[in-house]
Amino acid sequence: MALRLATYYKAEDIPSLPGSNVFYSVEMFQALQQAKGFRPVLLVAYEGTQAVGKLLCITRRCFRFKLFFRETYVYGTGEYFPSSFAREEIFRELLACFTSSFKDRSFLLEFRNLKEPLFGYRYFRECGYFPVRWMRVRNSLHGNRIGKWMSESRKRQISRGLKSGAEMDVARTEEEVREFFMLLRRYYSSKIHRYLPDIKFFLSLSRQSSEHARIFIVRYKGKIIGGSVCLFSEKDAYLLFSGGMRKSYPLQYPGVLAVWNAMAYALAHGYDHFEFIDAGLPFKKYGYRDFILRFGGRQMSSRRWFRVGWGWLNRLLVKFYV
Repeated sequence: MALRLATYYKAEDIPSLPGSNVFYSVEMFQALQQAKGFRPVLLVAYEGTQAVGKLLCITRRCFRFKLFFRETYVYGTGEYFPSSFAREEIFRELLACFTSSFKDRSFLLEFRNLKEPLFGYRYFRECGYFPVRWMRVRNSLHGNRIGKWMSESRKRQISRGLKSGAEMDVARTEEEVREFFMLLRRYYSSKIHRYLPDIKFFLSLSRQSSEHARIFIVRYKGKIIGGSVCLFSEKDAYLLFSGGMRKSYPLQYPGVLAVWNAMAYALAHGYDHFEFIDAGLPFKKYGYRDFILRFGGRQMSSRRWFRVGWGWLNRLLVKFYV
């Protein structure tokens, strides 16, 4: 029996599907569907009437260096279910559909946050993608390892921040989410390599009753001075965004507590690992990666797969990176 592919453009059209990975969930689709400038599309592979694989594709409008373009990306390489087909065979069909559907609509196609860097290598190459080395930072939450590997200076900062009056909490009201979003927007405004969805994305996450997402906040004298957004999938937690008013409140260490708040929640609720979504390229000096490594995480080499819309440029990059 051959595989059949279906494409879903609206959350309300998606049927009940198996799976527990947040990056391919209806909840993530709904949150992205609310965000201005984002367009999610779900690709589902069926064997007969049974879903055997799915891929959530996210298209985002970008404006950088006075240039407007679209990029479409996927977290990971899909989620798969029992089938007579091998995972890579299902992925081959999903990848071919993804590439043909978006290569003329988006300037950049990207697969990021790969858990298995070699998975689908052959099929990526056949579809004209090129790999770029990337870094992952992952903390183990088993036992007392989180405290064992955390730097002493980071432990002191957490202790001092809490003793100085900073409080860690979870955003529970729309007003708290809006106040946190305004802080985060100011924090990310100077970071041209990072994007921030609009307020509707965060409100959608906060309204969901599932355990897939939490918005954490740091308060000082009633004011929100830091916070983070964390996704939870299976036994792992993923930090999506974080920031704090470190210059205005240096003694409270809001940026540090914003991360620690999410890590402490993941530890208390039995998650096995805590991962930072974007640890960047493997440069020797990268400030954000140095910051997150002091929480005791392990640095791992991974890769991302890219395909650009200009054929001549893509061929040149393929020759350079492969």
